[in-house]
Amino acid sequence: MSLPVIILALVTLQRLGELWLSNRNTRRLLARGASEVGSAHYPLIVAVHALWLGALWWFARGRPIDGFWLALFVLLQLARVWVIATLGERWTTRIIILPDAPLVRRGPYRFVNHPNYVVVIGEIAALPLAFGLWPVALIFTLFNGAILAIRIREENHALASLRA
Repeated sequence: MSLPVIILALVTLQRLGELWLSNRNTRRLLARGASEVGSAHYPLIVAVHALWLGALWWFARGRPIDGFWLALFVLLQLARVWVIATLGERWTTRIIILPDAPLVRRGPYRFVNHPNYVVVIGEIAALPLAFGLWPVALIFTLFNGAILAIRIREENHALASLRA
């Protein structure tokens, strides 16, 4: 098995595990009285990420690996774990608002309002660049940017009620 295939298999397993965790956390939050907002754009997020991963599986197999971009991607995964650990049971891939729950202000949230999106922006570019696939990095960075503009606007609007 080639190194690109191993890397892509690990990323795929990571994403599947995160979807499982997100679904579990979403169910638990909804059971506690939380509500989802901005769900209309969620299928677009899933589509962008699935197509990104599919493009990598299609084009990256057998390609040489650039160690710098791979190392950056690994660092971004550590930041992703930090975000997920900081939010704990409140981490989901959806926008779930739990009434009367305070905003999280620890961990990476001390430094930036949406650290997970910073990670996603970086990894959407870094992993394709690790395989020398700059067109994939560019195309999916643009798609991701467009959907994140919608997502962040929706999330900020939803969180504004918690800040008041």
